[in-house]
Amino acid sequence: MINGTRIKADFPIFKRLIHNKPIVYLDSTASSLKPQIVIDAINDYYNKYSVNIFRGVYNLSEEATAKYEEARVKITKFIEGKNENELIFVRNATEALNLVMDSWGRKNIKEGDEIVATVMEHHANLVTWQQLALNKSAKIKYLDIDEDGYLKLEQLEKIITKKTKLFAVTYVSNVLGTINPLKKLIQKVKKINPEIIIVVDGAQAVPHMKVNVTDLGCDFFAFSGHKMLAPTGIGVLWGRYELLDRMDPYQYGGEMIKEVRLDKTRFQSPPYKFEAGTPHIAGAIGLGTAVDYLDKLGMKLVREHEKELTGYAIKRLTGEKDIEIYGPKNREDKGGVIAFNIKGVHPHDAAQILNDDNICIRSGHHCAMPLHTRLKLTASCRASFYVYNTEEDVDSLIEGIQRAKRVFA
Repeated sequence: MINGTRIKADFPIFKRLIHNKPIVYLDSTASSLKPQIVIDAINDYYNKYSVNIFRGVYNLSEEATAKYEEARVKITKFIEGKNENELIFVRNATEALNLVMDSWGRKNIKEGDEIVATVMEHHANLVTWQQLALNKSAKIKYLDIDEDGYLKLEQLEKIITKKTKLFAVTYVSNVLGTINPLKKLIQKVKKINPEIIIVVDGAQAVPHMKVNVTDLGCDFFAFSGHKMLAPTGIGVLWGRYELLDRMDPYQYGGEMIKEVRLDKTRFQSPPYKFEAGTPHIAGAIGLGTAVDYLDKLGMKLVREHEKELTGYAIKRLTGEKDIEIYGPKNREDKGGVIAFNIKGVHPHDAAQILNDDNICIRSGHHCAMPLHTRLKLTASCRASFYVYNTEEDVDSLIEGIQRAKRVFA
């Protein structure tokens, strides 16, 4: 099993004290902390071979290029892709989804077409398609959830039609923690309409469980590095090669071209035609190192660790009066994230009181306003767990909640 206390030693931020108190970090759903090995890999790039890639025949450039492409291969293997040329480096999952919208959606979505998303989507996987539908005079529809936070899969038969061209869905809700039965859902959607393109927001899945994009049967899959121990500013779009090959570039400039003349340009093949200009080289290398770290831990053990913590947290929270938890209560169906509210205490006030003891949670709508509207909430508290968390962290959360209740009694 994973020992969260031992893991903490790999993360230099935990050596820091604020007002002589340790940090209890429960906001990994927003962004994870970084282990020393990732920080070292980034520093090595800047200290030892901080040059551009592809463009030089000298040793430093060849070394940087090799490290960058090595990261692409590692990450492809990590998500069980078959071809590293299907993996595109972008800034984050948001840019990955916007790339699909711009390069695939603008060409393929026509007036009268339909797009389907779910009410539990992060804004990045909702607003993107909403705006495309508005711009193309298409229609966007939403798959609802039940009162326990599960998608109503039985609605698919009514929502999906011959006009549906794209289905956007999150693997794991960043608020409810619901782990959607993605393979089953994709099979059902494709059975109703085999031509539908499936776009998956995997930002809350890849850091926390074993993911096999090939087995899932999706067409595009997006995730961010900063949620899985890597730097900010680096993310991934995985897509089926035959789709990527037919798509236009997302941006234009250097390195994504094969030949330029004054009257025309020929572009490179995927993934390079989608990586215009100098990329975030250090970020890609850092993400590759983060993948090494997670591989060494073992993603099955990462998932088991989070299940244990989530189950323990649910038990402690349900044992408290005036606490409402949103989403599944079964830890088997839930990622390491719990959204909750304290009766009579605004989420922002609760988060501020917890902050007095360096307990870091998130409060607000978590970039999921339509979901909060569906739940009849303006905001919620959210605690989320990762490899460096322990049951003692959960105990600290409960003590902070008890303190908040006393303050607002």
